[in-house]
Amino acid sequence: MTSDTAAALALLSAEAVRERAQRMLALGLDGKLPHFRVDLGRFDAAVELVVALTRLRYPSLEMPFHSRWRHFILDGDNRWAAIRQSGSWRDDAALARAAFDLAIVSVLLDAGAGAHWQYRDPPTGKHIGRSEGLGLASLAMFADGGFSSDPKNPLQADAQRLVRLSQADIGNAFQVSPSNPLVGIAGRADLLNRLGALVESKPEVFARSGVARPGGFFDHLAALATEPRISAPTVLAELLRQFGPIWPSRLTLGGVPLGDCWRHPAIAAPDATHGLVPLHKLSQWLAYSLIEPLQWAGLTVTDIDGLTGLAEYRNGGLFIDTGVLAFRDPADAARDHDAAAALVVEWRALTVALLDRLAEAMRRRLGLDARSLPLAKVLEGGTWEAGRVIARKLRPDGSPPVKVISDGTVF
Repeated sequence: MTSDTAAALALLSAEAVRERAQRMLALGLDGKLPHFRVDLGRFDAAVELVVALTRLRYPSLEMPFHSRWRHFILDGDNRWAAIRQSGSWRDDAALARAAFDLAIVSVLLDAGAGAHWQYRDPPTGKHIGRSEGLGLASLAMFADGGFSSDPKNPLQADAQRLVRLSQADIGNAFQVSPSNPLVGIAGRADLLNRLGALVESKPEVFARSGVARPGGFFDHLAALATEPRISAPTVLAELLRQFGPIWPSRLTLGGVPLGDCWRHPAIAAPDATHGLVPLHKLSQWLAYSLIEPLQWAGLTVTDIDGLTGLAEYRNGGLFIDTGVLAFRDPADAARDHDAAAALVVEWRALTVALLDRLAEAMRRRLGLDARSLPLAKVLEGGTWEAGRVIARKLRPDGSPPVKVISDGTVF
């Protein structure tokens, strides 16, 4: 292994995300960042908003983890639970593989939908946008066998079908039209095609129990578990290593694809990772979403707080909209920014570090410890909803305060 390869692999971890995000925040607190000022005098207002919403949404403070499974519930109707109960699963592992299939394809389809797209839910007739709409649309596509090449086994996603999925297939399932545009649909289709090709190319990881499918990743993780226990950071590290090649046109180092990792001039390092800032938003969202299927299969997932907060526009928007973060150049609020722009990287890294600080403040405010209020529950309680609520108050379309050009594979 070359030194560059070793350095690259070190970036494929939650620990690396947290360490570089904290360094970004330290620079911000010293006034040394080019794009944002950090004002901790506004921090209590952000904490109070999250605490108030958490108490409103979960009065008992008993909340689930922030994960994709929350988006399969509409008005108390848990659509996934109905599928889970109706399926004829051979054993817990078969159920876990199906749940992994669904979680993986659904999360990969979950990058921001844009302000105008909505999914019309057939059972209720309701129009649902954003992440919840994407979740319900992907679940319906899964339930209809849209990700399976085997009509006798519709409740799966397999490599043979994923490599053939077209933009039109996704567009039809997600009700896309000129009047209902979905941001980055071509990128989403390409990402699932890449996923299918990757799964097919690694039978030792994804086809241990039969057909090559994303759900075969469950067997890979189960083989790594002991007693049977596996840590959340291990789940993420394996996700990043095994799924890394699916991400298009991103940075590589020592032959290793770095995924959701970007350049920022303020972050120094003594090796080839100089200037690199890992964030791994979708992969961490997926890691959070795999915890429950692992638990359903009887595995214990440890060190859930070893994962970080998610560097996405609702969590990040919360800190801008409450004034904790402020643009150095106010005109940047009106400009469109590429996901690779230093301003966006800076904002996302600051978001991760500030979420850690906010979680600690919430625990003090509520008299809870990290075990009873892990970061995954702070996000659900929580910061993501607070970011949405304040965005709606400040902007009629509820859009985030930073305009990011999305290709359907980052946010």
